[in-house]
Amino acid sequence: MAKASEKYEVMYVINPSFTEEETAAVVEKFKALVEANGTLEELTEIGKRKLAYEINYISEGYYVLMKFTSGPDFPAELDRILGITDGILRRLIITRPE
Repeated sequence: MAKASEKYEVMYVINPSFTEEETAAVVEKFKALVEANGTLEELTEIGKRKLAYEINYISEGYYVLMKFTSGPDFPAELDRILGITDGILRRLIITRPE
């Protein structure tokens, strides 16, 4: 039997050429999306860091980590929306161990 909610962690990287306002808007968009579909437990803006390798000639990115609890269908939708959002260089969603 499937559990009603699972614990997840998502890290995404925003294009560093975005202004502070644009970056804040992207962070707020995904914070609101998670809150609308689950429970946000932690939001950490790690900030600008050098990427392990260049993505489209970009060598650094603005990292954001969110820990949340949601139903099992939401992470796929979150991944889809992250994937079509301008300025998101990379994203990864994992299930957190209990």
